[in-house]
Amino acid sequence: MNTARKVLPDFTKGPITKALFSLSVPIVFANILQTAYQLTDTFWVGRLGKEAVAAVSLSFPIIFLMISLGGGLAIAGTILVAQYKGKQDTAQVDYVAAQTLLMMFFTSIIVSIIGFFISEPVMKFMGATPDVLPNAVKYMQISFIGLVFMFGYFVFQSLMRGVGDVSTPTYIVFGTVLLNLVLDPLFIFGYHSIPAFGVSGAAVATIGTQGIAAAIGLVILFSGKYGIHLKKQNLKIDTVLVKKMFLLGFPSSIDQSTRALGLTIMSFLVASFGTVTVAAYGIGIRILSFVIIPALGLSMATSTLVGQNIGANKIDRAEKIATKSAGISFMFLTVVGFVTFVLAKQIVSAFLPGETETIAAATQFIRIMAFTFGLIGVQQTVNGAFTGSGNTVITMIISIVSLWVFQFPLAYLLSKHTSLMSSGIWYAFPVANILSAIVAITIFKKGNWKHTKITASTIVEEEVFTETKIEEGLQ
Repeated sequence: MNTARKVLPDFTKGPITKALFSLSVPIVFANILQTAYQLTDTFWVGRLGKEAVAAVSLSFPIIFLMISLGGGLAIAGTILVAQYKGKQDTAQVDYVAAQTLLMMFFTSIIVSIIGFFISEPVMKFMGATPDVLPNAVKYMQISFIGLVFMFGYFVFQSLMRGVGDVSTPTYIVFGTVLLNLVLDPLFIFGYHSIPAFGVSGAAVATIGTQGIAAAIGLVILFSGKYGIHLKKQNLKIDTVLVKKMFLLGFPSSIDQSTRALGLTIMSFLVASFGTVTVAAYGIGIRILSFVIIPALGLSMATSTLVGQNIGANKIDRAEKIATKSAGISFMFLTVVGFVTFVLAKQIVSAFLPGETETIAAATQFIRIMAFTFGLIGVQQTVNGAFTGSGNTVITMIISIVSLWVFQFPLAYLLSKHTSLMSSGIWYAFPVANILSAIVAITIFKKGNWKHTKITASTIVEEEVFTETKIEEGLQ
């Protein structure tokens, strides 16, 4: 029995700018809402004091690292889904989606178990002080318990983005973020019979809302009405496909985890300067993650559009998409950087009322970074083109170079071997942004990324593919 699918736009033709904005605007809004989870946590936890903020700040990079190690694998599904969508091959789209979901489910279980048990030793290793350690460990462990829900929704969101439906995930995120706004203070401070969990309450609230989002996403995928149809016969591990997806997604895992590791290693360096610097770093990084959301949105839109156009064998159009996206991102983020520079103190003060010393440090951090926001936008969108074309190794290399060659060595030298002290860490960020953008643009201009063929061979076993074709009435 056929299932009527939602009619999605054909992004292999038509105005490029319109396509970029029609995809990126909902993605940006969804990312803003996702960041609202973190900002809401920081806002309410900030009312518990700088020790509580430091606990969340130390925990966040580790949680992000573990999520990235597994979450990068989902990008393989996104790339393949986008390219098969460009080829108008719905059977392959459905099959790849099912295999991605299976792979990510088992990955989330493994990552969750590992994360739970390493929480305390890692926090001690990172130098968490006695007043920060207990809350940091509890926050991490609760977050890892609910990792399967977070992974479940991330997979749904990524797959829908691959077929070009970015609105449906945004509606779901909007509803769950509203719920999180209510649950966060409820579980942090308690109310009537609900106990006050303190810092851990933020993690409890997030798990609940992510669980709801994941459940809704699964219902939508199984319904088959939104561009992808999960089917029972496809929910059997295909070792050949999973291996191919792993080889495609693993560099993205390294790419994302390298960025997360950068936050983690930097947090270790930051912790050596005390609680005030840790709190300032945590606030600054969270604000940075919010500010560059437009670049991330354009990067994701670029990845989808490039993937679909390469799938349709429209290579020149794919290159034009990447170039136009990078230009838009640079101009917009440069303006955002200027505004952020001017309003830095007021923004920071909203999260840490009364903490004068921490506000001053965080304000300095943000202002030092602000005028290279445009270059972050260029790098992100160019990386989106590499990812959409299946060149995940390139983005991995750029991330590794950015962290281990540029950012961390410079941060260490400036903070430990000059009079800048903790400010040296802040200055390492803009320098790394400039150099990383130069590397990304140079590789893009060479053009080798345009010739990758990841859908050239059949990845679906013949009997399964035939069965699916018959079921859809295509034979």
